[in-house]
This record gives sequence, C-alpha cells and structure tokens, in this order.
Amino acid sequence: MPTTLHLLCAGAAQGLVKALQARLLEDSDALVAARFGAVGAMKEALLAGEPCDLLVSTEAMIGELAQAGWLRGETRAALGRVRTGVAVRRGAVHPDVATPAALKAALLAADAIYFPDAVRSTAGIHFAGVLRQLGIHDSLASRLRTWPNGATAMRELAAQGTPMSIGCTQVSEILYSDGIELVGPLPQRFELATVYSAAVTAKAAQPALAARLLALLTGAQARGLRVAGGFED
Repeated sequence: MPTTLHLLCAGAAQGLVKALQARLLEDSDALVAARFGAVGAMKEALLAGEPCDLLVSTEAMIGELAQAGWLRGETRAALGRVRTGVAVRRGAVHPDVATPAALKAALLAADAIYFPDAVRSTAGIHFAGVLRQLGIHDSLASRLRTWPNGATAMRELAAQGTPMSIGCTQVSEILYSDGIELVGPLPQRFELATVYSAAVTAKAAQPALAARLLALLTGAQARGLRVAGGFED
C-alpha cells in the first residue's frame, strides 16, 4: 500500500503539484494528500495541527514559520516568482489592461469580477487594494464575486461568468484553469510578483518523502513545468 505524504499548498502551486504527483508515485510509491487554498488558510491549518509533511507558501510566510519553529528552515527552497494577472472566459474579447486607466475601464465595463478571498489570499488582498486605489471598489461592490482561493474563483468564472465577466488572481492559477484565458499581468503600477517557496515541516511524519517532493517541485527537471505554469526564475 502506498505511503501518504500530506501537503498544505498555496493555490498558486496547485497545477504544478498535480502535474508532479504521478512522478512522485512512480519514483517512490507515495500518494500525495494535498489541500490547496489561500496562504492564510494554509497557515491556519498548519498551526491547528492538520497533518502536514510539506508546506508550500509565500517566501515571506515560509520564513516566518521557519523562524517560529514550525518548519525546518534548512530545507526551504524557492519555486519561483508568480505575477498577478487578469483573466476572461475562453473565447471572450481580451480587454486592454496595460495601464491603470485601461484596467479601470475594463473593470467598470465588466458585469462580474471574480477574485480570491480579500482577507486571507495574497492575490485577493492585493486586488481589493487595487480597486480602492482606482477609486472603484465601492461602486463595483455588487459585481464583486470572491471565492476562498484563486483556483475556485477561476473555475467559477468559467462556469458562471459571461463574455463580459473578468477575473484576477495569480497567473499560475489562471494558466492551470480550464475554460479561461490569461489577458495579461496587472499594470506595472499595480504589479504584484510573489515568490513562492516550500519547506519540510518540523513535525513531518514523512520527512524523506517530503524532501523528495520538494526536490521535484524546485529542481531543474521541473523547470519547464514551472515556466509553463507561470513561475518565473
């Protein structure tokens, strides 16, 4: 019977993890029991005692938890940098989002705006701030559709959205979601590029397997998958 490796993972890396699960099973006869979500929710789960051998989160959060003794700091390694981008349903017209003025016009023209949790997710917190900086957060309140994480927000955009709907989350979540297309990153003024890292947890039941998955996620052999999925060196 395969050994189970428990993973708590930021939604930005969900597609990458899923793409490598079969390789880990083939290499070590280990199944990955993964929970994906907003980085704040993953931190809460770890601190609450949810089984976890490997944590994938933002570089900042990995450092914080390593310093606090929850992670084995010597194991931490970076997956890469992910930008925050704008998405539409597949086949819909791509609006201009290259400048703050163009982004504002595109958002005002949208009939619904899908994005992740504005309290616990990296992209959601940032995008809510962008809406406020543009001065349109309150006027668009009835059109805002928030979901627990970016992957869910993009799935709902594909399922419920119209050709006039728009979404915003990490580029990696957009690229790995079916039924939607990446329009482009947020304008430079609002750019958010988040470095994601991973580390073996201090209480890992399967530290060797966790280290093996960490090597797969961050190693040279998976670089093509990372780049294709929105991770930049």
